[in-house]
Amino acid sequence: MRWDGNRESDNVEDRRDEGGGGSPGFRLGGGGIGLGTIAIGLVAWLVFGANPLQVISALSGGGHQQVQTQPQQPKVHSAEEQREAKLVRVVLADTEDVWGQIFQQRGASYQQPKLVLFSNSTPTACGQGQSAMGPFYCPADRKVYIDLAFYRTLNQQLGAPGEFAEAYVIAHEVGHHVQNLLGISGKVDAARRGASERKANALSVRLELQADCFAGVWGSHADKARHILEGGDLESALNAASKIGDDTLQRSAGQAVVPDSFTHGSSEQRVRWFRRGFDGGDIAQCDTFSANPL
Repeated sequence: MRWDGNRESDNVEDRRDEGGGGSPGFRLGGGGIGLGTIAIGLVAWLVFGANPLQVISALSGGGHQQVQTQPQQPKVHSAEEQREAKLVRVVLADTEDVWGQIFQQRGASYQQPKLVLFSNSTPTACGQGQSAMGPFYCPADRKVYIDLAFYRTLNQQLGAPGEFAEAYVIAHEVGHHVQNLLGISGKVDAARRGASERKANALSVRLELQADCFAGVWGSHADKARHILEGGDLESALNAASKIGDDTLQRSAGQAVVPDSFTHGSSEQRVRWFRRGFDGGDIAQCDTFSANPL
């Protein structure tokens, strides 16, 4: 992916030094929280709606042990972490340019989101954010949150390497911001309240697939304007979309595939909607709420 030297966003808030030193800010028992445990917590949250902190605590043997805090140490960021942080800033800047232009063409003004880099945990207007939750968007404060450790999980645990795969993660969360600005998220939240669990999950799937489609729209515009893609980049993003499909995550967790429990969409659906946004480059192609079937 060609991105080095491109504009970096000023809308990034770096809280990584507030989350402890070079190791996790807390440990359960005497053992640290490994990437494998974080990945399992992420799967539990995405697929089953489980509290990832409870899962991590159980897997780390923390059920009957005291939490030991560690003193704050100066954070040392590796060269890889610095590269990832710079990539995030560049991708966020690119989303600002693309969505600013799209909104302008629609006669509207794009309100840029903030993006928070953090380690382990951080306060948000939607509650306490945790690394185990994976990247997320909080509509209450209009901020995207990401612990860069997720990229190691994406690469090493989920088998989805590549810089455009990392960019897709940011673009998906910015897609949720676009949904918030367009009033889509609010309508879905209202519809979910009082709905059955099955209906609420189905609405969540459509919201997530639309964010995938919006991420594809960004990629299409960014590549046409700045030629950011190299050979294999698009495939890496499609692979990432496939690896985080609900059915794939359920199988990886050793569970039966239960479509009614899906909250983000199947691998095939996530790939298809990202590709639809990328191929069309038009948000009008991203109406997942009218699509039947998905």
